[in-house]
Amino acid sequence: MPFQNTPTSRRELLYAGLWGLAAAVLPTTSLHAQELWPAKPIKIVVPFAPGGTTDLLARAIAPELGKALGQSVVVDNRPGAGGNVGAELVAKSAPDGYTFLMGTVGTHGINKALYAKLPYDPQKDFAPVTLVAGVPNVMVMNADKAKALNIQTVKDFIAYAKAHPGQLNMASSGNGTSIHLAGELFKSRTGIFMTHIPYRGSGPALMDLIGGNMDVMFDNLPSAMPQIKVGKLKAFAVTSNQRSAAMPELPTIEEAGELPGFEASSWFGLLAPAGTPAAMVNRVQQETAKALGSPAMKEKLIAQGAIPSGNTPQAFAKLIETEIGKWAAVVKASGAKVD
Repeated sequence: MPFQNTPTSRRELLYAGLWGLAAAVLPTTSLHAQELWPAKPIKIVVPFAPGGTTDLLARAIAPELGKALGQSVVVDNRPGAGGNVGAELVAKSAPDGYTFLMGTVGTHGINKALYAKLPYDPQKDFAPVTLVAGVPNVMVMNADKAKALNIQTVKDFIAYAKAHPGQLNMASSGNGTSIHLAGELFKSRTGIFMTHIPYRGSGPALMDLIGGNMDVMFDNLPSAMPQIKVGKLKAFAVTSNQRSAAMPELPTIEEAGELPGFEASSWFGLLAPAGTPAAMVNRVQQETAKALGSPAMKEKLIAQGAIPSGNTPQAFAKLIETEIGKWAAVVKASGAKVD
């Protein structure tokens, strides 16, 4: 039957032509958008309140990334639920290279085993970019309370806690953070009982510790160190398996408390939503590594107790996989659980 040039057939031809044009243009448009990236400010979501190590590290690298990428890089604090609020926000963000997460050992190592229902998958919902830094935690106490109670060492603390069960409280930056789990591990290994008080970040917890409302904390060394140096906090030991170059005078908890194999360190790294183009992920990784490798940045972070990294996305993904398995065993041994 010969083709009938009717109004209906003309519309069909027009629609077919438009669909064909769209199919041809869309991949080019997507590629063009990647080539123009970044065309607007980039956001790093910090899943804790300002003042803690997660926040400090994000704010240290944000301006360096901004210079390298030619766009401002802003830090957006979204605290809550042990980092889960901010992590979920990024997991559900568009994978367009404009939203990143400063993830932690809590959000991407511990929480999968600790929380009965996690609102994101730490592996499937993210594209690892790079490990920014690793840090030891440090066991600190309000200096005035430590003096009043004559607690000067880890052994003194254990003896006092055993003689006064339930009378000491333990602050943390939130359920599931390494600060929380370091304390839970300490409790399980020593047989002492302390009441855990979770905060929405290390900063608020430290303020209450300094103010005398809390007794002890296993904080990240970079955020606690300034208060240790001015004498507001009494530091007993670091939670890593080796002493810190930033404060080599401090023993490890393994040494000071005679607790073989005790280790509960922290790490922090950049992640993007799953599906973010590899070219964007690789660019951010490369620029972050350059920033962390600069003499000034390296010296600054090491002096604060952090060990800068900048490894590849593949290496960071492997670390996350390993840490999930490691912390599942720690959570099980400590008995900690969050509904």
